[in-house]
Amino acid sequence: MESKHSIEKQTAHHVDCFTTVSDITNKECKELLDKEADVVLKNGFEDDFVPKGKSFLVKRKKARAKMLNVANKLLGTNLDDDTLLICTSGRYEFKNKGIDVFIESLNRLNNDINLKKNVVAFINVPAGTPIPRKDLVERLNNGNGITDSLEFPYITHWLDSMSDDRVLNMIKYLGIRNSKEDKVKIIFVPCYLDENDGVFDLSYYDLLLGYDLSVYPSYYEPWGYTPLESIAFHVPTVTTDLTGFGLWIQSIRTQHGLEDGVKVIHRSG
Repeated sequence: MESKHSIEKQTAHHVDCFTTVSDITNKECKELLDKEADVVLKNGFEDDFVPKGKSFLVKRKKARAKMLNVANKLLGTNLDDDTLLICTSGRYEFKNKGIDVFIESLNRLNNDINLKKNVVAFINVPAGTPIPRKDLVERLNNGNGITDSLEFPYITHWLDSMSDDRVLNMIKYLGIRNSKEDKVKIIFVPCYLDENDGVFDLSYYDLLLGYDLSVYPSYYEPWGYTPLESIAFHVPTVTTDLTGFGLWIQSIRTQHGLEDGVKVIHRSG
C-alpha cells in the first residue's frame, strides 16, 4: 500500500496533466496526494444503445411482463402491471453501495400503513456462484394458476454459500417473508444479467427500462454509472450526495433549474 501510494503521489505531482472523474475523488486527491486534479473529467457514455420510440415501448412492456412473471411464479401471487417495480444494482459492496439502506428502507415502507400500492423491489447484484433454481424454472416453463410460494421466496438463483450471504442474512434478520399480505416484496437476483442467466434471459439494459424507479443510496461512490444509466433509459433514480454523479447533478440543477428525474439525498457518517 505504501509503495502504491508513493508512486501515485509522485505521478500526480510530475505529469503534464493530472485528472480525475468527480469532485468527490478530487477531494481525495487533495487530502491523500497533496494535489488537486488539473481538471475534473466527468464520466459519461454515448446513449446510442438506448432504444427509441416504438422499440422502447415494446422492450419496456416485455421487460415488465418478464419481471412480473418471475415474481408471481416465485411468490405465488397475481401481481399486475399496476405494481411498482423498483431496483438497485451494481457490484456487491454491501455498505458502499447502500444495499443495507435499500433493504432497511423497503422494510420500513412495508410497515407503512399509508402504502396502498404493491411494490416489488429487485436487488440485481452478482454474488457467489449463482445457479438457476430448478423449481422456479419449472414454474416459468409449465406453471399456471399457482397460488403457493416457493421455499425461500426472495431469491431467483441458489448460491454456493447461502448462510454467509449478507443480503439474505439481512432479509432474515428483519423478518422479511414476502408473504401475500406484504405490500412490499424483495427479490434478490444474484447473477450477471447477460441474457443467459437461466431465469430472466434478458440483458441488464433490456430489464432496466422496465422499472418505475431505481435506488442507489451509496455511502461511497467515486462516480456512479448506475443512476446515470437509469435516467438514460427514462427511469427516475435516487442517489446520494456522497457520489460523484449526485454532486454533479446538484451542480447542474443549480445552473439549469432541473427538477425531475433524479433525487439526491443527503448521507453522512
